[in-house]
Amino acid sequence: MEKTFVVTDETGIHARPATVLVSEASKFESNVSIEYNGKKANLKSIMGVMALGIMKGAEFSVSAEGADAEDAVVAIGNVISAQGIGQEK
Repeated sequence: MEKTFVVTDETGIHARPATVLVSEASKFESNVSIEYNGKKANLKSIMGVMALGIMKGAEFSVSAEGADAEDAVVAIGNVISAQGIGQEK
């Protein structure tokens, strides 16, 4: 399961949005990843997410593998929209 998003937050995925995403991803058993610019990081790792340096206007994808993968991607997508981090492409 995978979805692609575009960052709308003025400051990109910095500390606050990264914390929100990591917190949501950590609620699921599945392995959840975020990919940007050919680099992939564990979405349950704040350092991994911030190291990607995702800026406003950037396209990134969220994917998950495991028992609750679909629920994880849907929930994270909802958080991305609700928090004004980005929008689904």
